[in-house]
Amino acid sequence: MAGDEPLLAARPSSEHSIQYAEEENSLLTGARAPHRQTRRGWAFWREVGVFAWAIIATILVIVLAVVYQHESAKGHHESRNNWGPGGKPTGKRNLIFMVSDGMGPTSLSMTRSYRQHTEGLPIDDVLVLDKHHIGNSRTRSSNSLVTDSAAGATAFSCGFKSYNEAISVTPNHSPCGTVLEAAHLAGYKTGLVVTTRLTDATPACFAAHASLRRYEDSIAEQEVGEHPLGRVVDLMMGGGRCHFLPNTTDDSCRGDDRDIVEVASKNGFNYLSDRAGFDSLNGGTDAKLPLLALFADKDIPYEVDRRYQNDKYPSLEEMTRTALTILSEATRDSEQGFFIMIEGSRIDHAGHGNDPAAQVHEVMAYDRAFAAVLEFLENDTTPGVVVSTSDHETGGLAAARQLHKSYPEYLWLPGELAKSKHSSEYAGAKLTEYLSGTGKDDKESKQRDYIRKTLLEEDLGITDATDEEVESVLHPDPQVSPTYVFADIVSRRAQIGWSTHGHSAVDVNIYASSSQDAWPLMGNHENIEVGHFLADYLDLDVGAVTKRLQASSYWTASGEETTDQEKYSWLGNPVGSDVRLEGLDTYHGDFRKRSTDECGCGELH
Repeated sequence: MAGDEPLLAARPSSEHSIQYAEEENSLLTGARAPHRQTRRGWAFWREVGVFAWAIIATILVIVLAVVYQHESAKGHHESRNNWGPGGKPTGKRNLIFMVSDGMGPTSLSMTRSYRQHTEGLPIDDVLVLDKHHIGNSRTRSSNSLVTDSAAGATAFSCGFKSYNEAISVTPNHSPCGTVLEAAHLAGYKTGLVVTTRLTDATPACFAAHASLRRYEDSIAEQEVGEHPLGRVVDLMMGGGRCHFLPNTTDDSCRGDDRDIVEVASKNGFNYLSDRAGFDSLNGGTDAKLPLLALFADKDIPYEVDRRYQNDKYPSLEEMTRTALTILSEATRDSEQGFFIMIEGSRIDHAGHGNDPAAQVHEVMAYDRAFAAVLEFLENDTTPGVVVSTSDHETGGLAAARQLHKSYPEYLWLPGELAKSKHSSEYAGAKLTEYLSGTGKDDKESKQRDYIRKTLLEEDLGITDATDEEVESVLHPDPQVSPTYVFADIVSRRAQIGWSTHGHSAVDVNIYASSSQDAWPLMGNHENIEVGHFLADYLDLDVGAVTKRLQASSYWTASGEETTDQEKYSWLGNPVGSDVRLEGLDTYHGDFRKRSTDECGCGELH
């Protein structure tokens, strides 16, 4: 290299190097580079071809990858729709749908820990339900993120979202066909087993239609056959006798003098009203369908109280086993199986009352019923599935409670509930009876002693009640019932928290006999997808039933249809125009309520 030559000086060694140097000089000086003719030979075009082929190949690989991913996802989706590894069942089959009304995930946590404590079980001992958890359900209704039981059960029965209080009615005030109705029309035997009133929201949504859940008198009429489709239920067990009796009788809660038990008898129902009648069924082997069994005027007592009245009321497990035997025997020689809805109804009521002792016993009773269903499915010769979920959670139950303003203790003591012999509902009813009867003229000191010794210590196991707590029971806030006060006294000692006496919007669990049995419900789903599964499992055309019902625009029980009557008048008076049916409600200010809803039993559910 020459001594005066710059290290970075361009040293043209080819035609291309000269060209690049001239172009660079042009950029630096602004002078125009001289025009130079070049020849593009085979080497140049070969490079162009290779480059073009590389681009095309890359695009092709990307397209193939996208197509493969799409087809894989499509195949996975179709496999879920095709019921998983075992495929969709064919031939004769049974479907058992269970509803744990008001039971949320924390209900399981509380009951599991309670049972481990009271029975001396290890920490890895779980409920039967825990072993069959396959997914979760989102519970919103058409007009609120917080559903009620009516809209929740309509999602299961019809596969439609509807407004709170709707009994198998769509937001446009027309009936929607239910899976139970479709099953009956397809030749399946059908049943309802509950621990609340048979006219309550959940059972009503499978066998009746009403604009509002409070129309329980009409619901009773439809359940026994005064229905546009005729009788659709073969077996009913539960409470709610008062809505079937004329108001001329002492135990009636009807608004008229119609005897619906008599109507049921005329429609072929065999009627039972007590434990002796239930026992006469001999576990189901001596039953005749159709069957109407009403064991309580309103709701069957909480399990924590019923266990002391076993000679009067059958348990949910007993009713479940008997009902399954009856339906199995009734379909033994038929081409179709059966569909039954079984509800652990009063888990919800315990949540409304914020009563943890009542709730753990209700959940355990439901768990035993679920186990009984699994046993039935294992031994029965007809293939079947059980699917279980909740319509919503009730109470906003929390596995924690801060008792004081200072930094909270990390404690939660559900084992304390074992001290309670009865529910707060039971204690509240005893207090009312005492204050209106033998104790109404007692001095307050004697009334306080009755509350402390009989109700708190003997019935609820509270031995350290403060004077303030006793006073709050005797003279409660006008807007707080003594029943709620009793429940709070118990909850504080167990450090169990509640956020509401109403429902919450938490996702609830889905359970099944196995994931293969209910493959499409694995994972997280809208509650209407549970309804779709029920219809699909039995190959039912619920849409066709909806068309039949909607064609009965002017139906009446007497059969006299005239266009002079209001369309769908048999559903009851439509809700007012001021009530939102679709679209989420908005903030109206603290504590503002939209209505003073009464369900016909004096409670909100």
